[in-house]
Order: sequence, then structure tokens, then C-alpha cells
Amino acid sequence: MHPGIIAAIVIPAVIIGIVVIIALVRGIKIVRQETAVIIERFGKYRRTLETGFNTVNPFFDKGWPPISLKEQVADFKPSDVITKDNVRIKIDDVVFWQVVDPKLFTYAIANPLIALENITATTLRNIIGEMELDDILTSREYINDKMHKSIDAATDTWGIKIHRVEVRNIIPPPVIQDSMEKQMRAERERRQAILQAEGEKRANILVAEGEKQSAILRAEATKIALLTEAEGQAEAIKRIIDAKPDAAYLTLQGFDAIKALADGRATTIIVPSELQNVATLFTTMQHTINANVAQPSVQQRPAAAPQARSPQK
Repeated sequence: MHPGIIAAIVIPAVIIGIVVIIALVRGIKIVRQETAVIIERFGKYRRTLETGFNTVNPFFDKGWPPISLKEQVADFKPSDVITKDNVRIKIDDVVFWQVVDPKLFTYAIANPLIALENITATTLRNIIGEMELDDILTSREYINDKMHKSIDAATDTWGIKIHRVEVRNIIPPPVIQDSMEKQMRAERERRQAILQAEGEKRANILVAEGEKQSAILRAEATKIALLTEAEGQAEAIKRIIDAKPDAAYLTLQGFDAIKALADGRATTIIVPSELQNVATLFTTMQHTINANVAQPSVQQRPAAAPQARSPQK
């Protein structure tokens, strides 16, 4: 065969083979995990390629860049908002979102991230505009929950699912911050004063209780000592009575009583002229003691010692 004829046959075959190989290569689409690819044919939506091995028409099908199906975080710049009591503050928030419908995410709205930022700022202004500053500072959970529900409902037609909305920082004006610091400082000082007063009050109460208990214990001790002494005296007197002392013993006791009257301070003791008078006196005391023992309800008192008298001239 003529070389020219061979070249005319081989060259087109090679070109066709190269074209077929290129077409086959371009017709194979490998989609990574957690991603999706939108396929268009003649500018019209054709289908969405799922994860794994896919084939497309290399001449008529066109694929969009892969769309991530992972949960993502949108960290927007702080928004200037005005509260119900006309205080201008800045609020920094973050949104956790995920693409759940790649077709809607591609065709429902242009620039989904910019749209998400704007809807977040608008929703935040609407919520904060209905609240006062003090309520805003103590109601983060309420703001997060309300923003989540509102933004999720608005982005549902965009193929976006809102998982969480978190208010990260609330920045009041410097004047308000200074006033809040003074207020917190005054509150801490008030609590400290209350705690100190309560401590002093409890300390005084404890001291008073201690003094009260001490006084009660001293009174109880005195009472027990007096009762013990009285019982001892009563027991001694009872034993003396049971012993039935004679006149000589009573006379000696009379001398002891006279010595006790002197108490070591007198230099002269005048003794009665008749010792019988002393015996008579102690006999009378014995009858008196018997009467007191017969009546225990009457408090016993020691008989007064007889006064010494001078002998008549």
C-alpha cells in the first residue's frame, strides 16, 4: 500500500482515538465525600452528582464547582444596633450553617453568604430594638434562640440549614461601660458591708449567748454549793441530835461558839458567870433545830450566838 494512503488512514484514526480518550476522561466525575456538584446541559439544570463515581456527557454537560455539604461557621463583623432605651451598642455574633440542598443554594439566591450576613444583621436589629440594655446583657440565650428560629425560617428556601446562632460579644459605649463598672463596684461594696454587719451581729449574738450560758452555769454552781453546804449542815445537826449530847457537851460547844464570836480579833472574852446558862441556851437551840428538821420546807438558819453580858455588880 502506498505510504500516502497509510498516512491518510492512520492520522485520522489517531486523532479520533485521542478525541475518544479525552471524551472518556472528561466524562468521568469523581465527587469527594461531603461535597456535591451541579451539572447543567445547555445552561439548564440537569442533575446533582452525589459522592463517588459519576459519568456525564463530556460535550454537552457542564459542572459547577463542588459545593461543600459540611457545617460551616460564618463570623460576621459586629453590627451596630440601637436598644429600646436608645443606647447604641455593638454585637458580635457567629452563625453555624450547612448546605442541605445544593440546587437551591445554587439557583435560589445570588451570593448566599452575603445574603446570610444581611439577614442576620437585620434580624438582630429587630430583636435588640425591642429590648432594653439591662435585659440584653442578661438574655443571651433568649436572643440566640430567637435569632436561630428567625434566620432558619428565612434561609430555608435558599437550601441552607441554620444549626446555631451565638452572640459572642456585646459592646456598650465607653460611657455606659464606665457607669456599669461603678454600679458593679457599688454593689460589691454593699454586699461586703452587709456581710460584715451580719458577721458582727452573729459575733455579738455568740458572745451574748456565751455570757448567758456562763452566768447560768455560775448560778447553777452556786446553787449546788449552797444546797450541798445546807445538806451538810443539816446532816451534821441531825447526827448531833441523834447522838443525844449531854449538858457537858453542849457547854463545851457554847465555849466554842463564844470563841467563834471573838474570831481571833478580841483580846478579852467575857464568860457567863453560870455555865448552866450556856447549857440551857444550847438546849433551847436543840429544840429549835428539832422543829426545823420537822418542817423541811422552812430554810434552816444557824442560831445566833448569845451576846455576852457583863456580870452584875
